[in-house]
Amino acid sequence: MAAPVWRRAGDLLKRAGFAPVPRRHRHKKKWAATEPKFPASRLALQNFDMTYSVQFGPLWPSIRVSLLSEPKYGALVNNFADWDNVRTKLEQLSARDFVNEAISHREPEPESGHSATPFPACSPNLRCFTFARGDVSRFPPARLGSLGVMDYYLMDAASLLPVLALGLQPGDTVLDLCAAPGGKMLALLQTGCCRNIAANDISTSRTGRLQKVLQSYVPQESRERNQVRVTSWDGRKWGELEGDTYDRVLVDVPCTTDRHSLHQDENNIFHRSRKKERQMLPMLQVQLLAAGLLATRPGGHVVYSTCSLSHLQNEYVVHGAIELLDNQYNIKVQVEDMSHFRKLFMDTFYFFPSCQVGELVIPNLLANFGPMYFCKMCRLT
Repeated sequence: MAAPVWRRAGDLLKRAGFAPVPRRHRHKKKWAATEPKFPASRLALQNFDMTYSVQFGPLWPSIRVSLLSEPKYGALVNNFADWDNVRTKLEQLSARDFVNEAISHREPEPESGHSATPFPACSPNLRCFTFARGDVSRFPPARLGSLGVMDYYLMDAASLLPVLALGLQPGDTVLDLCAAPGGKMLALLQTGCCRNIAANDISTSRTGRLQKVLQSYVPQESRERNQVRVTSWDGRKWGELEGDTYDRVLVDVPCTTDRHSLHQDENNIFHRSRKKERQMLPMLQVQLLAAGLLATRPGGHVVYSTCSLSHLQNEYVVHGAIELLDNQYNIKVQVEDMSHFRKLFMDTFYFFPSCQVGELVIPNLLANFGPMYFCKMCRLT
């Protein structure tokens, strides 16, 4: 009885246009062979919701929606181009140079009848334009200028703060330990202070991008005059290679790149296959910061920075590296107070008010820059 029923059902399906699939064409979709069930960006958001909701409390919903929204950019003026003309064009877009506007308007507040201690010097000659808070306008792509180099470099404006915090002086020897893709290294060159600069990144493909930035923005004679040296060494060993050498060192370490991790699945640190690498990040960061401090001459300065909100990658790494140098090398390091940066750039960025050490720019829909953490240290011995 069952056989006639199946035949009649088959006839009905044929008339309805449902042809049977030949056995050789039948297959069962396998998750492992195709896309992951949970993409890395979704795993990143789950991770952030668990950890940052505790770390930031009531601030997290605002930070979360900002991270998931379109970021804002700044236009770093290329001083090797016709910068005065570039500045005029950017002003015509109703953008403002947030660096020089802040520095020109700062007024130390007197206390108890005495003049306040002036703000420590920022790295000079940097011009970076942004749109006002709440203005979501976008800059047009940079173009090749009349002098044969690009007019400006588009970057997260908060990424300029670590370079400003370094406080470069004319004639400084400078190391950018994790330099790729090159925005901060380019800003270091814009200051005109570098007697020579070493730009390093362990990845040869990333140093290739670094070279392209140099060629696009810096004339060859300027690269030679600044003695720019690009290397692909393991940054953790820099203290052994060139110890006690540099006046200023920037250690912008690999991190969870929080904003990128929420928007890009490719090369995402939250991919399941990179779990162990992600867990080892704080150790790598401590090793890199320690190497940067060892490469600094006594009396020199180091700025540590990440684009992560995680205190495990920020304050804890600073404390860990300082303790490591004290215990293993008997080298004393002092963290410098950077709270004046909060006052100086409060009209452009939102700062987290409760960092143990250093400063943290947190994303906000009205000023959607960051995250960017930075901490300045002085090597005492």
